[in-house]
Amino acid sequence: MRGEAPGRRDGVGPAVVALGGGHGLYASLSALRLMSDRLTAVVTVADDGGSSGRLRDEMGVLPPGDLRMALSALCDDTDWGRTWRDVLQHRFASEGSLDKHAVGNLLIVALWELLGDTVAGLDWVGRLLGSRGRVLPMAAVPLAIEAELVDPAVEGGDVTVVRGQSAVAVAPGRVQSVRLIPGDPPACPEAVAAVDSADWVVLGPGSWFTSVMPHLLVPELSAALHRTSARRCVTLNLSAESAETTGMRAHDHLVALRRHAPDLRLDVVVADPSAIDDVDALQRECAASGAQLLLRQVRVGDGTPRHDPLRLAAAYRDAFEGYLGDIGTAAGGVAG
Repeated sequence: MRGEAPGRRDGVGPAVVALGGGHGLYASLSALRLMSDRLTAVVTVADDGGSSGRLRDEMGVLPPGDLRMALSALCDDTDWGRTWRDVLQHRFASEGSLDKHAVGNLLIVALWELLGDTVAGLDWVGRLLGSRGRVLPMAAVPLAIEAELVDPAVEGGDVTVVRGQSAVAVAPGRVQSVRLIPGDPPACPEAVAAVDSADWVVLGPGSWFTSVMPHLLVPELSAALHRTSARRCVTLNLSAESAETTGMRAHDHLVALRRHAPDLRLDVVVADPSAIDDVDALQRECAASGAQLLLRQVRVGDGTPRHDPLRLAAAYRDAFEGYLGDIGTAAGGVAG
């Protein structure tokens, strides 16, 4: 039996679907929750490392880690919500088989076993946290990511095929393309419905090839992303944070996006000026996708490549309300 979906469906703010995984999705959700109660996170399910990978292999379930992270980002901002968030995020440290397992991963898998329903299990965890939104998997089955990489220093070099999200994330070379295994996975129906009924869809930030673009490779979900009347916003990363995007400039991320989904039209691209080395090239790629570029300071004040929730929320508010002109970085960092 399914629990009532958490969050107020008739709440304040636009209906927003945020797609991604891991720390990138955590960043976008931490910002979006400040401006809307009507949130749905659609989460990648290709993780094959750490606690998630072990549970996936042993139990034959969806990897729960990125789903846990998204639920934690949406917890109620009370002692109750924050305490249960910390419980979910807690990892055991031992000499035995529980070492490095996250409590939330075990709780999610336990609910899946008890209820026999992936979405219902996530909804019940959301109710425990008082979540300000809903968390859904992008696909109904565990997925594997396979990538083709080339050495950018060798013209016409050999193509190397790497399989597995954790392997792709650290493999040397430039990622040329990614695909899912199985290649035609069933989408989560609730995720498709959320995209169809959204006001805005947000892609990124995050690991570009293993967390952001896989959503475009699930056929039913991709079809919904193409047909939805929602406006589409892409949030660019603050740095080439992992091996999979080494050497990629800001506009290269949009080039990769168009290579995998050439017919996907965008409306807004949010980027921090400090992360752009060629504004003209980025403007051209935005135009090629039908998008306007929104330049705002969204980085935390210490200069590290982390998004500040208040600043990113202010940027999203400008994007959603159509305030797309350039403004000073100080103004861009304040949520009204």
